[in-house]
Amino acid sequence: MTLITIAELQGRLDRGETTSVALLEDLQARIAARGTLSPFQRLEWERAYQQARAADLARRDGAPLGPLQGVPMAHKDMFDRKGSTIGCGGHPSARKTAQGTAAVLDRLDAAGAVDFGRLQMSEFAMGPTGQNHHHGMPENPAVPGGVPGGSSSGSGVAVGMGLVPAALGSDTGGSIRVPAACNGVVGFKPGLGVVPLTGAMPLSWTQDTVGPLAASVDCARRVLSVISGGRTRATAQDPGRLRIGFDRGGFVEGASERMRAAMAELRAALGGQGHETVSLDMGFFSDLTEPANVIAISEAATVHADRLRDAPETYGTQVRARLAQAAGIPAQAYLRARQIREIAMARTEAEIFGAADLIVLPGLADVAPQAEALVHAQGAEIARMISGMTGFTRPGSILGLPVLTLPVAWTSDGPLSVQIMGPRGSEDLIADLAQTFEVARPQMQGAVAEPA
Repeated sequence: MTLITIAELQGRLDRGETTSVALLEDLQARIAARGTLSPFQRLEWERAYQQARAADLARRDGAPLGPLQGVPMAHKDMFDRKGSTIGCGGHPSARKTAQGTAAVLDRLDAAGAVDFGRLQMSEFAMGPTGQNHHHGMPENPAVPGGVPGGSSSGSGVAVGMGLVPAALGSDTGGSIRVPAACNGVVGFKPGLGVVPLTGAMPLSWTQDTVGPLAASVDCARRVLSVISGGRTRATAQDPGRLRIGFDRGGFVEGASERMRAAMAELRAALGGQGHETVSLDMGFFSDLTEPANVIAISEAATVHADRLRDAPETYGTQVRARLAQAAGIPAQAYLRARQIREIAMARTEAEIFGAADLIVLPGLADVAPQAEALVHAQGAEIARMISGMTGFTRPGSILGLPVLTLPVAWTSDGPLSVQIMGPRGSEDLIADLAQTFEVARPQMQGAVAEPA
């Protein structure tokens, strides 16, 4: 699948080869021809055509153009849009009519983007597989039969299908990065506080972030620059010679043999580019999964306390069970998890980013798991699958660090993706390095040699 980028769309618009309205008409026809709404939860064409016509008039009249002028986008169904119905992946009774517009959508509107739809998501952004008790699961375009990943499932699928060059998602434990890895696209989780959360559905307020899933690193950083209010760069620079850290083996030992082979190939390629690659002990990252979960579940249960008490039957079985866990978590455990986070943040700064500018980790243990396995899983087996899908992403969330996920190799079963993580404020450096990967492998054709 060839993914269309923002730069390509804007080039066609600037050359007069198409219009924003024509792009929207093409999308509407393609979506109608598919015969299913998935991966969309709702399509909002009337407003979208108004935005598209305004974008075309600005181009025609020579008016100042926004950085995303006329580019069609769609977003996870958890961002307020005044007058629109917001579902958050929940039971129909949980829907609300937004009284205001989320800060990130306001910024995209001001940049000239055209917002035409709301995308499917895991119920209340809880669940890394993409399965939704109320609304089903969108189909993964990169891994036949694979889960799409969650909770930003529709965002990953819409980009992976080539319907949009970018879509907003949210990430509390991996919900941008996991679907990006599952669908073979780019996911960019900014550091905590870089992007405003006003008007976005809360889950865990000390870990929630908003960022793009996109067709390329360039697309992701263009969108991130807009929604961060210019706190990050929209254009690439030479990252220079970097110290890039790789785990000695303790943290990544759960990765598959072919994922470890892809990591080794990537490390060799980085060394060939003149970067210094260093081996680091990241084993303590494994100890952060439980504290991250304690914090997330405790805060999520607080957000949902009233509804869970008054209408528990409106929650899916898995989500209700996870929220109910919070009743058994004492305040001391929550506060202790917060203390562990502070200790881990200091240790990461001293031991990891004292020795490396950036680090590279697996995105998933392998390609996206098969959905069939989820259908037949029960109880503890489901918990293990969920834990396995977020094992490599949770550290970036609990530490509040910027992380970008992108595919670096394709196997016969689908894409293998890695994460590039950096210290606070390193979003630009992360994207600069990631773009060198895309230059080296513009079509991501460098398939890893798979073990026999």
